[in-house]
Amino acid sequence: MEDVQTSGRSEELKRGLTNRHIQMMALGSAIGVGLFLGSYFSIKTAGPSLILAYALGGFIVFILMRQLGEMAAQEPVSGSFSYFSYKYISDYAGFLSGWTFWLLEALIAIIELTAAAAFMTYWFPNVPTWVWTVVFFVMINAINLMAVNSFGEFEFWFCLIKIVAIMLMIVFGVYILMAGIVPGASLTNLWSPAPPDGAAEFAGKSGFFPNGLGGMFMAMPAVVIAFCGLETIGVAAAETGNPKVVIPKAVNQVIWRILLFYLGTFIVLLSIKHWTTLGSGVSPFVLIFDSIGFKAVAGTLNFVVLTAVLSVFNTCIYLASRLLYSLGLQGNAPQFFTVADKRGVPVRGLSLCAGLTLLVVPLNLIFPTWQKAFGIAINFAATFVLINWFLICTSHYFFRRSMIKQGIKPHFPAFWHPFSNYFIWIAMPLILVAMHRLGETASVVAAPVWILVSYVFFILMKKYNKKRGITPALQR
Repeated sequence: MEDVQTSGRSEELKRGLTNRHIQMMALGSAIGVGLFLGSYFSIKTAGPSLILAYALGGFIVFILMRQLGEMAAQEPVSGSFSYFSYKYISDYAGFLSGWTFWLLEALIAIIELTAAAAFMTYWFPNVPTWVWTVVFFVMINAINLMAVNSFGEFEFWFCLIKIVAIMLMIVFGVYILMAGIVPGASLTNLWSPAPPDGAAEFAGKSGFFPNGLGGMFMAMPAVVIAFCGLETIGVAAAETGNPKVVIPKAVNQVIWRILLFYLGTFIVLLSIKHWTTLGSGVSPFVLIFDSIGFKAVAGTLNFVVLTAVLSVFNTCIYLASRLLYSLGLQGNAPQFFTVADKRGVPVRGLSLCAGLTLLVVPLNLIFPTWQKAFGIAINFAATFVLINWFLICTSHYFFRRSMIKQGIKPHFPAFWHPFSNYFIWIAMPLILVAMHRLGETASVVAAPVWILVSYVFFILMKKYNKKRGITPALQR
């Protein structure tokens, strides 16, 4: 029988990522255009109660990341949560988890590249966006072709720029509130009635819950997308030196920093300017600082957003290529993708992932503005995120059962097992219900359709492996 673990694999992935690399990658993946640009629609839906929506979403993600961190620290393998679904649930669960996450990353990469090119028109309005698409495409894929430690360094600095920018915005916002230099800036904006200059569509809306508790829950799909990317910690586990130390430290520190950035940012910004006075279709960050007279901040924010989307694009290509490598080891993708070069880079998977991002060209032709493509992609991406989070939780449930049966105490145990697993199992379908109520029925229906289609491909892949005599390297 042909074994995919040895057939054609010239090298394996390298352990070149440090704790600071892993932390920044996870932080960077979760701080992108969903925060900088997409948050307006969440504010419109939930008002100031969006802060609680992010707190609830953060609690859900904290549970999930502790569960994933427990498994990744115990068994640091490439494409970890796909592997855990494969090992602890079923062959098909591993197939579904891996390909769902791969599609998610490819989809987000396409949109981020489109957005990056669009942002360059702020400084160079006469240069066609396809020019910047090519420039960023070459730059990011060149970074991913480097050894993993070099990739980690680039991503570290990408992420540091936007994280420092968020911290400075929070500090500057607190100064504005304390110094009283902007009329009307006060914490009372979080619960006070709409002012006379508020948008007509928000007339009569007031209080912390302007659309009730239902409005807060309707913002949860956007919150899910905002936190998407923290799974990077699990995927990168196989390329982390000393994972039993690095993974627990990264999980704990990243969660608290994410909550600080999101909650701190929205508390400060929604206090500076009443939420009903925001315009539509652009970043609330830019709108708020522009409206209070700090117009020079707009250019700086545009640079930060550009850096943010390039950072997410960079990480998406990294994650998608590693997932293909892992899927190949599982026998869930052609073993063609289980080849890494001498630097430990899975070049074949990287080439496919990079090539798919060239779909930005027809996307830009179909949608004259990148915002439309971004909105459609985000709705479907939320569905893929929920599927994978559900599988992470289920994998952890059976992982812990296996550990108990073997008498093994996990090195980094998650909290409140098994009740935390029950909580996630209930929360995920409820968020899908919220998406349906928001009118995103197509993206909700995509979940069962994708599960059915992926199962057909799973059966075909099994038949192909059997015919070729291929035995997966990762046996359950």
